[in-house]
Parts: sequence; C-alpha cells; structure tokens
Amino acid sequence: MTTDLILGTAGHIDHGKTSLIRVLTGVDTDRLPEEKKRGITIELGFAELTLGDYRLGIVDVPGHERFVRNMLAGATGMDLALLVVAADDSIKPQTREHLEILRLLNLEAGVIALTKCDLADSDWMDMVEEEIRELVADTFLAKAPIVRTSTATGEGLELLRQWLAEAAEYAAAGSRVARLRAPFRMAIDRTFTIAGHGTVVTGSVSSGHAAVGDELLVEPGGVKVRIRGIQNHDRSVESVQCGQRAAINLAGIHHDETSRGQELCSPGHLVPSRLITAEISLLASAPRPLKDRTRVRIHVGTAELLASVRVIGADQIDVGTKGRAQLFLSEPAAMVWSQPFVVRSESPVLTIGGGRVLDPNAERIRHVDDEVMQMVSRLSSKDIYERGGAALYFAGFRDWRPESLPRTAGIEAVEDVRQTLASRGDLLEITVAPKRAIRLHRLVLKQLCERIESTLKKLHERYPLRSVLDRSMVANQFRYLDDESILTTALKQMTADGTIKFGPNGISLVGHGPKLSQNEQKLLAQLIELLRTAGIQAPSVKECQQQATKNQESVPQLLALAAANGELVEVNSDYYLHVEVDQAAKAKLATHFSNGEGLTMSQIREILETSRKYAVPYCEYLDRTGFTKRDGDTRVLASA
Repeated sequence: MTTDLILGTAGHIDHGKTSLIRVLTGVDTDRLPEEKKRGITIELGFAELTLGDYRLGIVDVPGHERFVRNMLAGATGMDLALLVVAADDSIKPQTREHLEILRLLNLEAGVIALTKCDLADSDWMDMVEEEIRELVADTFLAKAPIVRTSTATGEGLELLRQWLAEAAEYAAAGSRVARLRAPFRMAIDRTFTIAGHGTVVTGSVSSGHAAVGDELLVEPGGVKVRIRGIQNHDRSVESVQCGQRAAINLAGIHHDETSRGQELCSPGHLVPSRLITAEISLLASAPRPLKDRTRVRIHVGTAELLASVRVIGADQIDVGTKGRAQLFLSEPAAMVWSQPFVVRSESPVLTIGGGRVLDPNAERIRHVDDEVMQMVSRLSSKDIYERGGAALYFAGFRDWRPESLPRTAGIEAVEDVRQTLASRGDLLEITVAPKRAIRLHRLVLKQLCERIESTLKKLHERYPLRSVLDRSMVANQFRYLDDESILTTALKQMTADGTIKFGPNGISLVGHGPKLSQNEQKLLAQLIELLRTAGIQAPSVKECQQQATKNQESVPQLLALAAANGELVEVNSDYYLHVEVDQAAKAKLATHFSNGEGLTMSQIREILETSRKYAVPYCEYLDRTGFTKRDGDTRVLASA
C-alpha cells in the first residue's frame, strides 16, 4: 500500500534545491518566466517522487530572503524536509533561517543534501560537513545523514533516494494515521481560474480525505463549496487524502473570494478567530525580548497576519526562553489546538521565534491570577482530562460543546472526557430547554458567584436603607450572559451556600442589611406607628414626608424597608398599610365572601368604611397578591 507524504526543501538561494529536485523527479519546479529568466525560485514549485511504498509530494521553496513568506506558505503540511547546502558555499543566512523555521514547525524527519560536490575538494567538504553538524546539533536533523551529491555528475543521487525513503518511513510512523481519520483540511497556497471550469485552489492536505462531490467550507469566510474535480500532480483523481498535494476545482465560489491563507475544510471543523492563546518560544538569535503589546508577524498555515502580543503572567518573553501569550490578530484565522506557527518581527522582518496554539478560539483574559495561569498551563498538558477541563474553563459562558474538543484540545475521545469531567463535578450542565443545555466549568460558575457578590455589596452601599434589592438591578449588571438561566443558577447556588437570600421580593446579601442612624431608627418607628393608627386610610408617602420633622428624604426608603421587613405592606408605590391593618381588612372581607357571592367595589368600600380613593388601590392590591379575583363587576375570593 502506498503511503503519501509531503517533502519540503529548505536552504539558501542558489544552493541547488530546484536542480536537485529536477534530476530526482524529472520536473522543473520553476514554472514562472521570471524564475527561468533570473535562475531563482520565487514562488512555490511542486513535483512528485515515488520511493518504494512511499510517494512524496515535493514542495520546492524559494531560498532568497525576500521570499521567506513564500517559503513559510510552502512549509505548512510538510512531513519531512530536505535541507540543501552547497558544498562550495557552505552555510548561509537563509540556511540558518530555514532550519529554524522547520524546527519551529515541529518537523521530526529529514535528510541533508550537500550539493555541487563536483565544485569542491574533499578537505573543504569535510569542513563544511563539520559546520553543518554543528548547525543541526540541537535540531530534529541532529542524526540525519549528510549525502554528498552533484547534479552534474550524478554523484550520491541513488544514496539520497535511499535515505529519503528511510526518513519517509520514520515520518509515516508518527501521527499520520490519526490525521487520516481527522476531518478534511487543506491550507490554500495558490488560487486561479481555468476557462470553462472556474475556481481552482491548490495546497497540501494536512488531514482527512475528500472526494469529488463533497461539500466543504472555505474559511475564514464560511463559504459553502462543492468539489467539481481533483488533480494530484496533473493526474485527475476521484479523491485526495492527508499527505498529498491537490488542485481542487470548486463550485459555489468566485475566484475573487479565495486567496492564499484560507483553508478548505470539512463543515464545522474550523472556527475562525481573531484571538488565540499560545505558547511562544523566542529564538536565542532574536535581537530583543518579546515585550507586552509588541506587534509581530504570524505565519500559520499559508497565512501571514499581523498580531499584537499580550504576554500572560509576565511583562516579556526573554530571548531563548518560552512564555505564554494571547495574540490579537489583524484578521480572523482558522486554527486548531497545538498547530505550530512562526513569529517574525514587524520591521525589519526577521524570524524571531515560533509557537503552538493552545486555544484557537480564545476570549480575552482580563485578569491573570494563579487559577488562570494554572488553567493556561493545563492547555498544554499531556493528560486529556486536564486539557479538556481547561478548554471547557476558557469557553466561559459560550455555548461549549464536547464535539469541539478535537479542535480546541486535540482530543478524539470526546464522550469519555465529557463523562469524566461531569463525574468529577468540573462540568455543570444547566438545562434551559428539553433538548438544550448550557455547559459550564464549575470554576466559571464560582467566578460568576463572586462577581455577583461584589455587585451586591456595591448596590447595598449605594442603597443603604434597602434590605432587599430588586432582581432587575442585579440582572442589569450581567446582561452579557447569553441566557438568564445562568444567572438564576448562580443565584440558587449562592442561596444554597448561604451567601444571599433570594426570594420573590428580591435579593439581599447576608450580613449586609440597612444601617440606620439613631434619627432614622426613631423616624422608622414613628412611621410604622403612624400607619398602624391610621388604619385603611393611611397617609400617602408624600404626606408622611410632610409630617416628618427630620430626614424627610429618607421616608420613601424607610417605608420600603419596613415593607421588606414585613411590618408594612406596599399597596402601591404611594400607599402603604400597616400589616395588622391589612390582616384585619382581609379577615373582615373574608366573612362577607363566605356565602360564595361576589362583592362590588361599592360593597367593599362600605365594608371597609372608606372612600374610593383607598378602596380602589386596595382592591387592585388584593387582586395582584392573589387574595381576590375579578369576576365581571364583582370580586370573589381567589381560593373559593
């Protein structure tokens, strides 16, 4: 069975990469007139090399420093590398930069070709090999063979094929099987049109497989497309899979809607974002530390984006060290957990480091504490349950779904992780509809409870004479929650914990009642007594204020406080009754309702010995509180 892999070249300009590929495959990868005129590779070139059971799709990249961005676009999806060094020129700047880029992209297999050996003597080549060994000592090529070759004489070409086959065998033993099972994904490195066929995009397939007729998405953009046709190295095929180069003819999208940097993927696999959390490694050769708010260039997939760095838990990432940061991207990008990327300085443009994605769809981390730092650390844990829990934690109040775990945490055992998090108590499920639940991490709910407690403290300070706060006053502070049931769940949890009292009249923080001065306490007692003696014809709030000799502005709040404490009842905002007066009035009316017949407003007014001014609002209060109910022009006991 043939195994498909992507082989990428790397090396300084004019070190013979394209010539070497031409003699190995018979394909000249320099296709542009400008490339042939100048004798250098500018754009990506492609060829194919079959070595026994391995079929290598070759991506030939430019070696000139001005075209490193093109080299980076070609490096995406590589399974193994061919590092090329000219024997007559030795190591040059782009040799070093290309090697760093390959290392930062987490490649694990490769071969080193020493080219143009017909132009150098043996002693010189021995010295060049020593320099190469020193260069690659701490990289994935540390034990890679160095093969002396010459495209002019044919020296070493068969040996190079043998070593490439061994490197391919090593690369195929890695994560390729898992990538074959994953959803389809291909970073677009070229797009063009063909008369009569329409839009064509090319790229290296990094995961999954796709066939003619499949429905896919172009991201960012969310454009639905259908595969009309596929070519693999100029051969028409019915399907394409991980490790192959592909040119895919798409229906449903105009050429102008596609560009290098976009991804062709299975629906739902990728979710573009302008903010990611990542681990960044700064090269020892970087000119300076990576400070907070530095602008950099991020190369991920085939995309090049500007980004602003916010270092997490520190002011900077020092040269030669690792750190964690959030990257605010200039445009949305589609990424997955652990996807590698390269960091280059904005100006002058230099490769300064690389990293890997920890959270591809991040929310801004506004407050960094030990808990947050611990969770960020768990995003890179080898333990899938720790990693899955951290992904759930950083989803916050968004509609987290277990199906997102392959993308956000690199986890395939979705149901196992969901059940484990639920059994541990980390995953909370709030049912909001028969077929819908909101899922939260327990620490996210805990943080919400803490924010509610802080909000209640501030409201109690703002309204010192209120023992109970309207629920709406609290709800207004948390309008950003997607569903009100999240707030209700938090309030119930706080009630169970004894932090608040949560009832039909509102919310109050335990231990944060009204703090009255001696004059206010005296006035409150006077108001309660005034309403007790006044009976059903109690004075209005304004009249109560007029009768007060001091603290008149406190009268409305004191009356509301007494109502909250159960000493008064609020008939309406301007009419309060003493609780004893209310109870007596209800008892009196109940005896007249005992025969089951209703009472008119006039009858109620006569029974209570009062005027319509008081009888009307009091009857409305009785209806509102469920003591009575309207039946045409009469009222009857609601319980009758």
